Amino acid sequence: MDIRYEKNRLTAYLTGEIDHHNAAAVRQPIDQAIAKLRPPRVRLDFAAVTFMDSSAVGLVMGRYKLLMAYDAALEVVNLSPTGLRMMQMANLQTLALLKQKEEISA
Repeated sequence: MDIRYEKNRLTAYLTGEIDHHNAAAVRQPIDQAIAKLRPPRVRLDFAAVTFMDSSAVGLVMGRYKLLMAYDAALEVVNLSPTGLRMMQMANLQTLALLKQKEEISA
C-alpha cells in the first residue's frame, strides 16, 4: 500500500487482497496517517485490489467513523463493479462518495 498526501487530500492506494486476515494491517497505516496529518479529505483507492470480502466494508466504515472526529470527507474510488455493488448493499453511499473503476477505451 502507498499513502500520499497532496492538495489537502490523503490517498491510500490499496493493493492485493482485503480480507479478515490482513484488514488490520491495511487499517493501521491509514489511521496513523490520518491522526498525524488530519486531512480534510481521505480517498481510498481500490484500483489494485484483487479480492475483497466484507472486511473491506468494515475498513470503509471504520475510516468514516474516524474521519467524523476530524470533520473530514471520505471518497472510495476505483471499485470493481462487484466491489461497488458490495459497498452499495452496505449502504455506504450515504457515508462516502463511491466511484466505480472507469473503463479505458482503445
